[in-house]
Amino acid sequence: MGGVATLLLLRHGRTTANAAGGLAGRQPVELDDTGRAQATAVGERLRGLPLAAVVTSPLIRCRQTLELALPQASPTVDEGLIECGYGSWEGQPLKKLAKEPLWPVVQQHPSAAVFPEGESMAAMAARAVAAVRTWDARITAEHGPEAVWLACSHGDVIKAIVADALGVHLDLFQRIVADPASVTAIRYTPLRPFVVRLNDTGGDLAALVPPPPPPKRRRRATRPTDSDAAVGGGAGAVR
Repeated sequence: MGGVATLLLLRHGRTTANAAGGLAGRQPVELDDTGRAQATAVGERLRGLPLAAVVTSPLIRCRQTLELALPQASPTVDEGLIECGYGSWEGQPLKKLAKEPLWPVVQQHPSAAVFPEGESMAAMAARAVAAVRTWDARITAEHGPEAVWLACSHGDVIKAIVADALGVHLDLFQRIVADPASVTAIRYTPLRPFVVRLNDTGGDLAALVPPPPPPKRRRRATRPTDSDAAVGGGAGAVR
């Protein structure tokens, strides 16, 4: 599947709010010891990947994750990747929020959820998807189809981006998991996106780098396009 760039979505490492069972939202919560270890570990997995760009949410937990994982990188901040604006829910314990009338809506019909004094989940999904698709098109145009780039963001944001890539309604995005320091890989083609990996928390990431295209003399006159799915499942990445 050459012809398009590869997006790596990285969720920040575990935070003090995650560990305490709270909803951080846009508050300046930082990584805890576990989160820092997770960020360092994912950095080992990312080491050696030829990242054409690194983009991040402006929140400190994402910036801390990248400082530990990719200390040589110079991330570009994109407000489109910021956490959902949970409004007055921010800083509250999840067990308390679970008693709120809005909680079942968030769980079962998130496309209708609008947080008090905050953002709607639909608006969060729309601006996050727009951000990564815009970046992906730009990077493909500037760096070519073998480019790999990384965006560091938040759990619900990543889940919304994945739901869009899978072509499922936002109301189904709670079925998707994005753990702290996990990597999810997506390739956007003219016809459809491909979700290459989901919630990957271990293992080699080198296989996500697309191989160079074959020499023109070896190409067949008729071949599947970059947007075609491999019927039967295909041979997988070349290692």
